[in-house]
Amino acid sequence: MLPFGQVGGRIQGMDKGDITQVAKWDYDVRKFKSVDEILDFAISREIDAEAFYKELAEMVESPKMVKVLSDLAAEEVEHKEKLEAVKAGKKEIGDREVGDLEIVDYVKDVKHHPKMNYIDLLVVGMKKEGTSRRLYADLAAIAQKQEFKDIFLKLAQEETKHKQRFELDYDLMKFRTVQ
Repeated sequence: MLPFGQVGGRIQGMDKGDITQVAKWDYDVRKFKSVDEILDFAISREIDAEAFYKELAEMVESPKMVKVLSDLAAEEVEHKEKLEAVKAGKKEIGDREVGDLEIVDYVKDVKHHPKMNYIDLLVVGMKKEGTSRRLYADLAAIAQKQEFKDIFLKLAQEETKHKQRFELDYDLMKFRTVQ
């Protein structure tokens, strides 16, 4: 069993057979030579997420959805800036563990489209942040240096926080539609 720790309270460990699962990410954990390289990688993913939400904002027809997506893109900029501050030694990534609501595990995939509603957007966001969380958790599982494992686990927790925001909104919206 590889040392893994708890991410989202769900995954306890991975055995050597699970390492092949990580290959689907097309990331080789051995390419990282320093924490700064890991942070650069995470920063680039935040930039990609910002671009994703901006592209969606240009695609959707509803002015309300444009606003929501623009706000999400701005949040990704904030996440990037936080990581840049961590890299510069001005800030630390918190290590407070966040519970994983796991709502995303029970929701069908939604393709983004011009007439997408808010609930569809929440599903897209949950899936996107959940994928990022899994990526960092998987990289932590196979990282050889403890320092790298720790930073990957902290990044996984950050993504869990982002995912949780979508999941809480989704839960509230679905609850309102049931009543």
